[in-house]
Amino acid sequence: MVVQAYILVQTNVGKAAEVAAKIGTIPGVTLAEDVTGPYDVIVRAEAANVDELGQLVVAKVQTVEGITRTVTCPVVHI
Repeated sequence: MVVQAYILVQTNVGKAAEVAAKIGTIPGVTLAEDVTGPYDVIVRAEAANVDELGQLVVAKVQTVEGITRTVTCPVVHI
């Protein structure tokens, strides 16, 4: 079963579009869009399991220059 999550991203001022474009090229990311509101970019990502999702977020998404904070929200099927 694939694990999916939304990653809410805050960036440095004026960096949202650049950060979204960079994140969008990361394997496992299915969508990355710059938005308005308390977060600057919303990312949809998927991985084979929770551990791989964590590695995707920590080792790849959070290393993109311009990111100041992320919040990962796993998708649940109730």
